[in-house]
Amino acid sequence: MIYVFLANGFEEVEALTPVDVLRRLGCEVKTVGVGGRVITGSHGVPVTADLEEKDVVTDGAEMVILPGGMPGTLNLEKSPVVRAAVEAAAQDGAWVAAICAAPSVLGHLGLLEGHTATCYPGFEQELKGARTTGEPVEVSGRFVTGRGAGAAMAFALRLGELLCGEEKARKIGAAMCVPGL
Repeated sequence: MIYVFLANGFEEVEALTPVDVLRRLGCEVKTVGVGGRVITGSHGVPVTADLEEKDVVTDGAEMVILPGGMPGTLNLEKSPVVRAAVEAAAQDGAWVAAICAAPSVLGHLGLLEGHTATCYPGFEQELKGARTTGEPVEVSGRFVTGRGAGAAMAFALRLGELLCGEEKARKIGAAMCVPGL
């Protein structure tokens, strides 16, 4: 199972692009509403999540994804369920992915120590112990980080490559008319 956590104030493009791409690839993806089933993005778009926090089972999760956005990132970090899911995924060797401001959650948990990561400009100091870059996407160990909304498609396709293989992800990207594929 792949969980995408949505908290009020999440960045819509960063959340829904990975959901869409991974579902096109045949992955089992569930959105999780932090604080309820209907969550409103940072630009006023309401989304009905597949699950509520209480329905999350972290055992055997394949990946946990945290979209950025404000105050969505802060709301994700306040959730004990989100923190527990991220820590369980990291401990179990599952993939942990975060984009924009959300890598700060990983940094505050001490998970990026010794890793390379990227984030929205200005959040670098929140990625404690990481070597930060300005790249659109970074993969370091089992952590995947993305820079921001403009990198959402590259981020989603990289997640697809990691989970389903490069050839299958490139084929989906090409079918979606992603430039360069």
